[in-house]
Amino acid sequence: MQLTNYTEYALRVLLFLGTLDPEEKTNIKEISKTFSISENHLSKIVYELGKLGYIETIRGRNGGIRLARKPEEIRIGSVVRNTEENLSLVECFAGHGNHCVLTPVCQLKRVLHEALGSFLQVLDSYTLADLLSNKQHLQMIFHKEKQ
Repeated sequence: MQLTNYTEYALRVLLFLGTLDPEEKTNIKEISKTFSISENHLSKIVYELGKLGYIETIRGRNGGIRLARKPEEIRIGSVVRNTEENLSLVECFAGHGNHCVLTPVCQLKRVLHEALGSFLQVLDSYTLADLLSNKQHLQMIFHKEKQ
């Protein structure tokens, strides 16, 4: 299974924001520069993360973005479920468009469904705080110019 770039970038944004002090804000331009990702693409991700309640967007002159929740309240499995459009590993996982002749008797679907469940269960066992256990190292990488 491979996560989409969209989900990977969403996780990167959350990691970046998690290295900031709770009241500190940043902007899309700074995150874009750090990861060499287009500002336009990041804008869509930031907008979605805001709608999902992971981040807070403050408008105006002193505006910016920051985490809306504490890192220990953000489950990685939840982020993946909310940002991945399609977790269907194979055609028969989808409710429509399944043309596989094996579907009525296939045991592979059950095995893959179990594997996907295990994958998400492992991700659910981690929070953003767990991924920030090396926060000082991340800060050195993300915030080079501030040092």
